[in-house]
Amino acid sequence: MKKATFWFLAVVITLGSAVYQRMTGPTYPLRGKAVVAGTEVKFKLPRSAETVRDAEVRLPAPAPLQGYLEYKRFKTEDAWTRVVLAREGGGLVGLLPKQPAAGKLLYTINLTGGYVTTPVAGEDPVVIRFKNPVPAWIIIPHVLVMFAGMLLSTAAGLAALDKKRNPRRFVLWAVALLFVGGFILGPLVQKFAFGVAWAGFPAGFDLTDNKTLIALLFWIAALIAGRKGKPARPFVLAASLVTLLIFLIPHSLLGSELDYSKMQ
Repeated sequence: MKKATFWFLAVVITLGSAVYQRMTGPTYPLRGKAVVAGTEVKFKLPRSAETVRDAEVRLPAPAPLQGYLEYKRFKTEDAWTRVVLAREGGGLVGLLPKQPAAGKLLYTINLTGGYVTTPVAGEDPVVIRFKNPVPAWIIIPHVLVMFAGMLLSTAAGLAALDKKRNPRRFVLWAVALLFVGGFILGPLVQKFAFGVAWAGFPAGFDLTDNKTLIALLFWIAALIAGRKGKPARPFVLAASLVTLLIFLIPHSLLGSELDYSKMQ
């Protein structure tokens, strides 16, 4: 395989998996459209917000459409609170009250243009999670290092399939980058955002932490199998495939979640 083709495939596979993981995650904005009183309304509803301010929900809904949002705390017996949406130009705006870190709200948006009220996102409520702000000097290196780790992981897998290449150096880089990104920078991001550095095994069930741990264990096995410069192609290919598959799992799935019943 030519070098240009090799790296083209590695980049395309890595970018594709990263975009898929991000866009299918439970904190990615919910997009769609609904027809209200004969008017098509396209929406982009937030599913992640910061603890420093109320979360704004904005819909491009021309007059005479009007509506309201209803919300309550996640996994509680709270009554639903209704807030009338305010008109701002060609849209409607409502605010969801800020929550503590890892706190979640359920909310629905309902619009009407006459006698019929339409839940724009369907009958199921939207879930929004709140997090503390994370400094750019932490989050940017974390994202870049994790992407580089995924890229070198993919490159190692491709090299394992090419008998003219020794995947060993890619393995070394993949292990180093995944360790730095997932076990040094990752916990720092988690600590800033939710106050807990590690929520995976054995401390908890955070899927993002656990899948990073599984990937690293497979790469350590490949690293050991390839000692003394051995290509260890089956081990490298297995580690690369496992990493690709587990990083296709939506980001932040089963992430940190505040238990409101334990609050004062």
